[in-house]
Amino acid sequence: MGDLFLVRHGETEWSRSGRHTGRTDVPLTERGREEARAVVPLIRSHRIGAVFVSPSQRARETAELIGLHDAHTDPDLMEWDYGGYEGITTVAIQRERPGWFLFTDGVTAGPPDRPGETAEQVGERADRVLAKADVALANTEGCVVLVSHGHFLRVLTARRLGLPPCDGALFQLATGAVCRLGTEHGRPVIAGWNVRPGP
Repeated sequence: MGDLFLVRHGETEWSRSGRHTGRTDVPLTERGREEARAVVPLIRSHRIGAVFVSPSQRARETAELIGLHDAHTDPDLMEWDYGGYEGITTVAIQRERPGWFLFTDGVTAGPPDRPGETAEQVGERADRVLAKADVALANTEGCVVLVSHGHFLRVLTARRLGLPPCDGALFQLATGAVCRLGTEHGRPVIAGWNVRPGP
C-alpha cells in the first residue's frame, strides 16, 4: 500500500496576514502560485493513484499548478469552519479572549452559512476522508494525495495517528508544504512533515 501525501495550498492574502480562512474563498497570491509550482518535484516523482482536493479555489488552483488534474473534489476536505472568527486573526481574538487557542477553546457561532465547527466535528470529517483515502490506497499501487488546508490537515494527521482531533495542535504546517504519512510495522507514522522545496 502506498503513502498518503498531504499538501497545504499556497499562500493567500489572508494566510499571509494570519486571518482565519475557513469558508471564505480567497485566491492564491502570486507567491502562493510559486509555492504550488515549487511542490511539483516533491509530488510528481511518485506514482500517484488518486488525488482528492478541497472545493476551495486556493486548494484547486494549487492542485492544478502541481499538475494534479484528475483530482476528486471532496467537501470533507474543506478548512475548519471558524464561524464567528472567520477573517479574524488570533491576536484580535485574544484581545477579547486572552489565552484563546483554537484547538482547545473552539470558535463562536457564525451566520447560518458558516455556523462554526468543534474540533470533534472537524475530526469526524477527517475520519471520513481517511476512510476514502484507505479505499483508494487499497485499490491502487500508487500513493494518494490530499490537497487541503492547514488546520484541517493537522486534525487529519492527529486522527491518522490515533490521537484526538485537538492534538492537531502539535503539527505546524506552512503554506505550500508537503507531508507524508506512511506505515512502519503496520502502524501509521509520519514519514515527512512540513517539507518545502529549497531556494
